Amino acid sequence: MVKEVSAKEAKKLITAKKAILLDVREKKEIDAGNANPDKCIPLGELAERKNELSTKRPIIVICRSGHRSATATKFLNENGFEAFNLKGGMLAWGS
Repeated sequence: MVKEVSAKEAKKLITAKKAILLDVREKKEIDAGNANPDKCIPLGELAERKNELSTKRPIIVICRSGHRSATATKFLNENGFEAFNLKGGMLAWGS
């Protein structure tokens, strides 16, 4: 099971510098509107670029609706990161 956080919880953690925000959407989606993430790595590039991420702070993963970020969260947790899926993705972030 993938660990999840709400948009409200995520914003608190990120503001307090207790977690980083990773956006796994494609560049064109990010250009259309973003949540000011700390890092942008499209899901399809995550396996080859995971070394760009730090294990020092938990990672909150976001996409448009939460499906791709759930996949990314599972991958990151399996590879030694502490990651959480942002439940509802950008749709929840903006509300």
